[in-house]
Amino acid sequence: MRRLLTILLALLPLTEAVAQKCSLNCTLTGLGDGVGVVVCEPHGNRLAPVDTLTPDGKGRIKIERYSNDGDAQFFALALTRPQSPILHVMLLPKEKVNMDIAYNPAHNILQITKVKGSVNMEMYRRYTDIMAEVTANPELQAAMPDAMEALIRGNSKELMSAFLVTYFEAAFDEYYDLYKTVRDSTITRYANNDFVKHVDQKVRSVIAVGSEAPDIVMAGRDGKELRLSDLRGKVVLIDFWASWCRPCRAENPNVVRLYNRYHDRGFEIFSVSLDNNRDAWLRAIEADGLVWSNHVSDLRGWSSAAGRLYGISSIPATVLVDREGRVLARNLRGQQLEQKLKEIFGQ
Repeated sequence: MRRLLTILLALLPLTEAVAQKCSLNCTLTGLGDGVGVVVCEPHGNRLAPVDTLTPDGKGRIKIERYSNDGDAQFFALALTRPQSPILHVMLLPKEKVNMDIAYNPAHNILQITKVKGSVNMEMYRRYTDIMAEVTANPELQAAMPDAMEALIRGNSKELMSAFLVTYFEAAFDEYYDLYKTVRDSTITRYANNDFVKHVDQKVRSVIAVGSEAPDIVMAGRDGKELRLSDLRGKVVLIDFWASWCRPCRAENPNVVRLYNRYHDRGFEIFSVSLDNNRDAWLRAIEADGLVWSNHVSDLRGWSSAAGRLYGISSIPATVLVDREGRVLARNLRGQQLEQKLKEIFGQ
C-alpha cells in the first residue's frame, strides 16, 4: 500500500501538468485577395504578433492552443492590412469553438456573426454587434455605455465579463458596483485568471461606503503636514482634483458655494491635488477662490499616495465623510452633493 501511494504521489505532478487543448475554427468573409490573419498575444500593455495565417480557399483558419495551468487562452486576431481592426479571443480549456467572422471594409470593422461552442465568445459576439451598430450610426454613441453595462450584468458570471468590464476603466468610480458584481460572480471560479485578479484588485482598492475613511497625512501648501483625522467631528468632503483637470475646475465654483453655505454648520473640505507642478497647483487654488485651508499634495500626479489609497482612477472624485470619520458617499457632485448636504444640515 505504501509503495502504491509513493508511485501515485510521484505521478501526481505529471498528471497535473498534462496540457489541455482548445481549438478555434474560423470562417472569414470579406477579406479580399491576399489578406492574411495575424495572431497576437498580450505582452505587458501591448499586443505582439506571434503568427500569420493564410485562409484557405473557403476563408477558413484553425488555431490550436494548449493550457498547462487550466486557465483560459487569451489572444487577438488582426488582418495583414494597415490600421487593422482587432478581435479578442478567449478559449477555455478543452473548448472547440467555431466562429464566422465578417470584415466590413467600409467601416473597417471585424464582426463575429456566428459562434458555436463558447459562451464567452457568444458574449463577445454581442459586443461586436454593439460596436458595429455604433460605428455605422455614430448618433448611438451616447447609448453605448448602457448597452455595454446591460451585456456585462446579464453575463457577469462568465469570464469574458472580467475582460469587457475594463471598457469602463476610465470611469471606474462611477461603475464600481458593476466591477464588484463581476468580481463577486467570477472570483471563485476563475481566481487565478489575470483579468479577474485585476478586477478584484480594483474593487479591493475602493474604500466602501460605511467603512472608516483611512487617514491622509500629506504636505500642505507651506510644506507642513495636514491630517484628515484632525477634522474628526466635522462633515468632510475629500475632494480629489488637479489644476489641469477641466471638469474639476468647472466644478470648483459649486464646491466653493456649498462650502460658504455650510461651513459654519460644521462642513469642511480636504482638497487633495493630483498635480505634479507646485506653481500650477497654487495658482489654481488662488484663481478658483478655494478659500479653505486644507489643501494637500505630494506632487506625484496619478501616483499620489492618497489617490492610490482611495482607489482614485479618474477626477474629479469625492468622498464624503461623516463626523465619526466614516464614508457617507462617493463621487457626489453638483446637485447630488447639494442634496446630500441638505439632508445632513437641513435647508
